[in-house]
Amino acid sequence: MTDLFFDLDGTLTDPKEGITRCIRHALSELGMSPLPSADDLEWCIGPPLRGSFASLLDEARADAALQLYRQRFAARGLFENAVYPGIPPMLAGLQQHHRLFVASSKPLVYVRQILSHFELQQYFTGVFGSELDGTRADKSELLAFALGQTDCDPSRSIMIGDRKHDIAGARNNGMRSVGVLYGYGSRAE
Repeated sequence: MTDLFFDLDGTLTDPKEGITRCIRHALSELGMSPLPSADDLEWCIGPPLRGSFASLLDEARADAALQLYRQRFAARGLFENAVYPGIPPMLAGLQQHHRLFVASSKPLVYVRQILSHFELQQYFTGVFGSELDGTRADKSELLAFALGQTDCDPSRSIMIGDRKHDIAGARNNGMRSVGVLYGYGSRAE
C-alpha cells in the first residue's frame, strides 16, 4: 500500500483570498504603503510566512507582522478559502486503496479547523502541521516528523503538493513526490 501525504494550501484548498487579505492587513498595520496586490503576494502562499514577512518588510518586523496576520487569520482569514473542484470525490476514491495524510507547513491548529470546516477531515488517517512557534514549518522537518509518528515507509510514500518546498521535503526524506499545477507553484518550480 502506498501512503499519500497532501499539502493543504494550493493542493486541497485555494487559500489566496484569506492569506493575501491577512498579509495586506499586517503590512497596512505596520505602515506599508502602497500595499502589494493580492496577485503580487501569491509567492507567499506555501512557504513559511515568517520568512515571507522578513522579505516583504525586514527581519526586525517579521514577528510583529506574523502576529498581526494571525489575529485576522484566526478570526476569519482561514475560512476565506475554497476547496478545489473535484477534491472530495478524488479523496474518497483514493481512500479506498491508500492511507491519506495531510502535511502542511501551516500551524496544525489552523489545518484542523480548515479540514473540519470544509468537511475534509474524514478522508485522512493523520494530520500534521507546524506549531505556532515555527517548529516543523520546514517541510523536510515536518515530513520527517510525520513519518516518525506513523508506520509509513518513505520508499512507499508520496508527497503531493504545489510548491518546491513539498518536492524538496519529499526528496529529503526518501519519498517520491507529485507536483500539482493548479496551485501556486509553476511547472518550472
